[in-house]
Amino acid sequence: DNSQSKSDKKDALVIADMVKNGYYSEVRYTSESFEKLRVLMSNRDVVVKRLVSTINQLNRWVDIVFPELRQVFKDIKGKGAIATLRLFPTPTELETMQPHDVITGWKSIMKRQPGLKKAMLLLQVARRSVGTRQALDEYKFHLNQLLEEYDLAVTQLVRVEKQVTEALNKIPFAMKLLTIKGISEISLAGILGEAGDLSNFSHGNSLLRHAGLHLAEASSGKWKGQIVISKRGRSRLRRFLFLATMSLVVNNPEFKALHTHNVKVKKMKKMKSIMKLVGKLARIFVGISRRNESYCADKLKLLSPIAA
Repeated sequence: DNSQSKSDKKDALVIADMVKNGYYSEVRYTSESFEKLRVLMSNRDVVVKRLVSTINQLNRWVDIVFPELRQVFKDIKGKGAIATLRLFPTPTELETMQPHDVITGWKSIMKRQPGLKKAMLLLQVARRSVGTRQALDEYKFHLNQLLEEYDLAVTQLVRVEKQVTEALNKIPFAMKLLTIKGISEISLAGILGEAGDLSNFSHGNSLLRHAGLHLAEASSGKWKGQIVISKRGRSRLRRFLFLATMSLVVNNPEFKALHTHNVKVKKMKKMKSIMKLVGKLARIFVGISRRNESYCADKLKLLSPIAA
């Protein structure tokens, strides 16, 4: 009926009607090697999220207790900044110290440590710090916990990425895909983990549809909406395809030339050009996997209007 009421019986009838008319897609079963990549990359996402959260909390801690530390170390997660936070985190501890004391402390936990100028600058900014001087013991306790979380996340990230590399090496065509300049092991592992065996796809467009990167139009009667990306597919596969394409545009000469031609000659918007190159990358990946051949930059150059 056309009433606005909704019930479980109506839902079941709608689903049955869609299946009868063929509006469904079959589940893609993947082999164990690709399932391993998917599990490992999912684990890596969780670890990276925790690491980013811890770094943000460290930045907040520095803003409150020792904001002048950024005048000495621009990156709080750098080795020098982390070593300083471990040894003498608050400005009050540095007020009575000499430069050689700071350098000695750095040498105790760093192989390559900052020099005398950094130490003198650190003591100088510590003496005129505007950071809080209340509840310092509690702030130091909080910092120790944050550093423990940071160390754990970094260690786990190294371990999971090592496992990803080992799993990737067991896939035959993965090494051929890695010969493409600009494709990293992490981005390729993310794509293969979400998509499975690329040789099972009939065309690159099938991979795009699996990721939800195919085009869709919203229209009703005489009204026609914009043609947009459907986003009905694997969201993590979309993310890794996009990040891989961005890396190729920066590091790969062929993709960089295509992107430049799209923007300057065809007058495309940069994001539209990127999304067009995502489709090209999908077709290249599926083609290499199906034919089990190596990447040939000359073929891509022949397709480029600039090379022609």
